[in-house]
Amino acid sequence: MSDWRPTASLDNVRARAQLNTQLRAFFAERQVLEVEVPLLARATVTDPHIDSIRARQAGKSLFLQTSPEFFMKRLLCAGSGAIYSLSKAFRNGESGRRHNPEFTMLEWYRPGFDDSRLMDEVSTLLQQLLPERLPNAAAIERISYRALFQRHLDIDPHTATLTALQALGRLHCELDWQDDSRDVWLDLLMTHVIEPQLGHGLVLVFDYPESQAALARVLDDTAGQRVAKRFEAYVGGMELVNGYWELTDALEQAKRFDADDSQRKAMGIECHPQDRHLLNALAAGMPETAGVALGVDRLLMLMTGSGVIDDVLCFPIGRC
Repeated sequence: MSDWRPTASLDNVRARAQLNTQLRAFFAERQVLEVEVPLLARATVTDPHIDSIRARQAGKSLFLQTSPEFFMKRLLCAGSGAIYSLSKAFRNGESGRRHNPEFTMLEWYRPGFDDSRLMDEVSTLLQQLLPERLPNAAAIERISYRALFQRHLDIDPHTATLTALQALGRLHCELDWQDDSRDVWLDLLMTHVIEPQLGHGLVLVFDYPESQAALARVLDDTAGQRVAKRFEAYVGGMELVNGYWELTDALEQAKRFDADDSQRKAMGIECHPQDRHLLNALAAGMPETAGVALGVDRLLMLMTGSGVIDDVLCFPIGRC
């Protein structure tokens, strides 16, 4: 007989309701407008590392959105000003201790901000919500992706050869497999070697490799290295936030969509329809903006001391 009961305790159900109230109050105080956008769309992300969930409506194929990003950027191009969304997102096959295919995402966009200024706001929000973990500035560190790899692995991730990355991966992770992608090995070293050493507090990692730009702009850093102007925030070694100084160039965005499609074909992965509405909106003009997505379920795990995501979800995929 199946178990109909929720996996989250009633205390955690109440904690989620309180968290939603706190999040909305934070943005109301800053006059950031809450918006509601569709969960279904004809197009979806092209990123080969994200798998969208298909749906059918009146015989037509649609996709459950992996993020509200594309719709929110269309609103920015229409003159919305600062906006946020607190809603569901969906990613196929993502299940585990910290993952569920359906999850809650907080995403917000700040016209006039760059990635550094948005890191300030992320820090302020997390300090309010996690005062015991982040009691003062000493519990917060900002460090570049390069400096982080130099600290823990004594390499420059922007210039290290594929051979050097493979050697480090096999040394630290005891793996014996082949892959010719530098980003695969960098991600392996980040998740298996560096993240477990990030400590109890908040760590903001910025200036990622150009190849990991996704929808962020690319600029030269102080060393003259081309880097993606994006950041990730970790609390207690758990990735919680992914932010960009957003790309606003429609032509460059179209090139990145095409590059993703080429990579998908090379990997034998189906290509999905590109979002032409987004490209047309960017061509019409999007203000200089920084945007960020935060995993609300993971944040609630930290707030409640939960070890697995099921403890903060009423009905995870196994009970649906």
